[in-house]
Amino acid sequence: MSMSTTTNARRTDAEVSGFQASAQLSAALQRVLVDLIELHLQGKQAHWNVVGSNFRDLHLQLDEVVDFAREASDTVAERMRALDAVPDGRSDTVAATTTLPDFPAYERSTEDVVALITGRIYAAVGTLRDVHDAVDAEDSSTADILHQLIDGLEKLAWLLKSENRKV
Repeated sequence: MSMSTTTNARRTDAEVSGFQASAQLSAALQRVLVDLIELHLQGKQAHWNVVGSNFRDLHLQLDEVVDFAREASDTVAERMRALDAVPDGRSDTVAATTTLPDFPAYERSTEDVVALITGRIYAAVGTLRDVHDAVDAEDSSTADILHQLIDGLEKLAWLLKSENRKV
């Protein structure tokens, strides 16, 4: 009976390196990052200025959206750093490059806020879906993060739009 043996040769320090994001992967994650930061900011704007029926429940729900977007942006930015990419979350960069529509000023009714924030969530999900396949082709681990973000955001949108649903 013969046993095949494999020789595990030690690598040298020069042969060991971490995975580094390509320029395309970095750009895709940057697109996601700015939309998540903008969603966080717009969610807070809505939270402060929502008025009307079911105010308290929606006020608290908006904080859930804000918390999710803030944590998601941190996850994406830290993933970028782990891949030796440099995230840019400066306010001027976010304002110049986000795909989310502008959020209107002043007080907004609970009904309007549900529609506005749900739309912004879907805009962020649209960016995640737009970049997904290219990200997955380069780094499936990062694509797994995008899957979790899509799932979480779509759940939040469903919960929000259920506020206005008439049966």
